[in-house]
Amino acid sequence: MKGRALGIYAGMAIAFLHAPLAILVAFSFNSGRFTVWQGFSLHWYRAAMLDPQLSEGLINSVVIALFASVISTVIGTMAAYGIWRRSAPVLSGTLYLSLVTPEIVTGVSLLALFEWAFRFLHLQLGLYTVVIAHVAFSIAYVTIVISARLRGYDRTLEEAAMDLGASQWRAFSRVTLPAIAPAIAAAGLLALVVSFDDYVITSLVAGVDSETLPMVIYAMARRGVSPVVNAVSALIVVAFGAIVLISQRLQAR
Repeated sequence: MKGRALGIYAGMAIAFLHAPLAILVAFSFNSGRFTVWQGFSLHWYRAAMLDPQLSEGLINSVVIALFASVISTVIGTMAAYGIWRRSAPVLSGTLYLSLVTPEIVTGVSLLALFEWAFRFLHLQLGLYTVVIAHVAFSIAYVTIVISARLRGYDRTLEEAAMDLGASQWRAFSRVTLPAIAPAIAAAGLLALVVSFDDYVITSLVAGVDSETLPMVIYAMARRGVSPVVNAVSALIVVAFGAIVLISQRLQAR
């Protein structure tokens, strides 16, 4: 009886969390503009695909997310491996600082850093500053995910490979790297999602020609909720939901 009650409670909690998303997806197929069902239609999806501003924002978001996820995955993997090899609990604990720091604080600090650096470099805000900012906050996610996998990894396997004549790099690439590859892939997907979804930091460090999809959606929503926003949001939910499921499966390996 207790197990059934806990199951019902968990189901209600999950339904509460996902009810707004379900309503959003449902009304993205509504032929009318308002929250009154007037019939099934794919009109708003076609309108979203033909919108040049949304297309440009999508391209910018994809480019930024791909570059940021790849760079942060490489740096985060090396950082996690270094922390694991040297047993640095203090350094590992400081990784969580970037996770608990409010995004507005991170965004303002990055903007101040760019403005200071641009006095000497004579550059302007653009896509590359967004990529740098996304790499800065994505590294912590990658490092934490891979560190969790390394904590359960038997380091004597790598030591045995070096005892048999392998160099440290060869032992890492042939023994450790294949073992943590699922965690690296999961961390990379997580960084991709986090980068694509970010709005607060991006809005502070983006240039006039580097508007991302979340920024475009927010600007459209401020002018009044449009069914086009529902359609784009539904596509994002489905795509990122699939990525999260894949990431969880990879972490479980």
